[in-house]
Amino acid sequence: MAVTGIDTQESVVKAVNKGTLHITEPDLSGLLSQVVQKKSLTAQSTTKKADTFIIAVPTPFKENKVPDLSFVLTAISMITPHLTKDNLVIIESTCPVGTSQEAYKNILNQRPDLKGHIHIAYCPERVLPGRILYELEHNERVIGGLTKVATDKAIQFYEKFVKGNLFPTNAKTAEMCKLIENAYRDTNIAFANELSMVCKAENIAANDVITLANKHPRVNILNPGPGVGGHCLAVDPWFLIHKQPKLTKLIHTARTVNLEKTKWLTQEIYQEIDSLNKKDPRIACFGITYKADIDDIRQSPALQIVQMLSKKYKNILTVDPFADPVQGIHLVTSEEALASADVCIFLVAHKPFKGLIQNNTLKKKLVLDYVNLKLVP
Repeated sequence: MAVTGIDTQESVVKAVNKGTLHITEPDLSGLLSQVVQKKSLTAQSTTKKADTFIIAVPTPFKENKVPDLSFVLTAISMITPHLTKDNLVIIESTCPVGTSQEAYKNILNQRPDLKGHIHIAYCPERVLPGRILYELEHNERVIGGLTKVATDKAIQFYEKFVKGNLFPTNAKTAEMCKLIENAYRDTNIAFANELSMVCKAENIAANDVITLANKHPRVNILNPGPGVGGHCLAVDPWFLIHKQPKLTKLIHTARTVNLEKTKWLTQEIYQEIDSLNKKDPRIACFGITYKADIDDIRQSPALQIVQMLSKKYKNILTVDPFADPVQGIHLVTSEEALASADVCIFLVAHKPFKGLIQNNTLKKKLVLDYVNLKLVP
């Protein structure tokens, strides 16, 4: 199968064509180098003719949490001049319900000759950063076309490389499925995060009570954290809320709880630091990505906490072996941070941080472990 990757960033195109990985993802570097050498993958910044087109672009939100479909619709406009009869167009980006139909209308506005001769399907990605290669191949997929023929053609395409089960449906159902998967997870995390705040008010160890409650055979409370980040869970529920504001009260509340948890935790950190009564304390923050062992900082609660701390305190050191430099954030090594910090705050469970809390260097420091939600004496 010959694949052409299209990206508007020339730096990405050049990196791919050199076989150089521009993101952090286990095992992907070797595979990329291999397929580029075999010339089964090339990259370019302009579109070309193909049998199947896959749209996998960002879908953020604008002000007031309004979904931003500009990337999807721009991609559709870019491929439309190159479409021919019987082509298959698959959207993998997370989208509001009805986006596939809107994409089809946009195609027909430019190419009315394709009416009834083009196949549009929606198949949301289901991969976890850090496990993308495995999950791309083994996860079950939901595939919905605007027509049954489109659904069948999309299933035939994914059967070439997906070992997991493929479930046929229609486009609107597939679009809704992706949104509710992430809204469900966001809501469950919100329960855990709210519970952690209640436990703090009652002077109860949240992790202990969750562990005990989960001994019930029908209870499975998640671990609380500093909030919810990433390009999916922190964004996708707003697509449902925006379209059905009167019918999504629980989903909206969950989003609010997870946003407030980050602010609440920052206030807790302020109190702990100020209790030292130390002028200009040196504060080391460990982790700014939205989850462990990846380089993605989108909607990251840890990054937001570091940025809020930077507004209140002068001397902030930040450690993250995965993240690229961020404006206004002073990145240092773990050794530098441990050597000079008065306060060490663990925000992300990166593997390189394992064991640092037991480091003798920390014995005379204030250590706030918000990976495990406890104050280390």
